Amino acid sequence: MRILVTLDVMMARRKVTGRELAEHVGITEANLSLLKQGRVKGVRFETLLRICDYLDCQPGDLLAFERAAAAGSAPVEAA
Repeated sequence: MRILVTLDVMMARRKVTGRELAEHVGITEANLSLLKQGRVKGVRFETLLRICDYLDCQPGDLLAFERAAAAGSAPVEAA
């Protein structure tokens, strides 16, 4: 199981640069890059709030849950 960060996709849709977003949110471009790569252990709600405010989106637009499939089992399809 893991959380996928799709921040880069939303930034591309909104045509927002990392520099613009980092400045608005109040974090460094380096930390924003780590967040986009999913290489952080956590994110503050305040940071998530500022990102969503600037990109006009919901937290679910930036994060996705991926469940690991059991070894040797086929993916389950929705009915």
